[in-house]
Amino acid sequence: MNNGSALRPRLLAALGAALLLTSCSSAGGDDHRTKDGRASHWGKGMGALEASAFMKVAVPESATEVKGAVQINPQEDIYVLSFVTDEKTAVRVAEDLRPEKPLRARNQDLPPPTELFGHLGLTEPRSEKGARWVGVCPPCVGDGRRSEVQWIEIHVLELNSDRTRVYMQAF
Repeated sequence: MNNGSALRPRLLAALGAALLLTSCSSAGGDDHRTKDGRASHWGKGMGALEASAFMKVAVPESATEVKGAVQINPQEDIYVLSFVTDEKTAVRVAEDLRPEKPLRARNQDLPPPTELFGHLGLTEPRSEKGARWVGVCPPCVGDGRRSEVQWIEIHVLELNSDRTRVYMQAF
C-alpha cells in the first residue's frame, strides 16, 4: 500500500469530524433541530466526569478549573472537557492520545469554529492565538483503550508561564 492510500482513512475521519462538529453545533450553542425535528441538547447532569470517562482521559489531580459537558445529538454525542494544568502535563495528556504528529499550530483555513466550549463559559480554542492542537482517530492508530471514540482532539493554550488550559472534544 502506498503512503497516499494509508493516509486516506485518516483524512476522511478528520474531514468527517469537522463536518459533524460544524453541522451539530449551532452558533449560539442552543438546541439544533434536524430535518426530522429531533433536537441536539446539552445533557443535564453530564459534565467533566462523563466526558473524561468517555475519552478515557484521567484529569490530573492537580488540575484546576475542570469543566465538561455532553452535547446529545441525533447521530453522535459530542463530549467536551477542559482543565488548567502545567505545560508538561498538558503535553503528556496530548501524547497519550497516540497522535501521529506532535501538537502544532492549527491551519487557519479550516471551517469556522463551533460553539462547544462557549457552553462551558470558555472562548473557543480555535480562536485563541497561540493554541496548539492535535487530533486523532483512535481506531485508526490502534488505540484499543478508546475503541468507542471515533475522533478526539486536544487544544493546548499557554495562559502564563506555569498555567496551560487544555481543551478536549470527542465523539
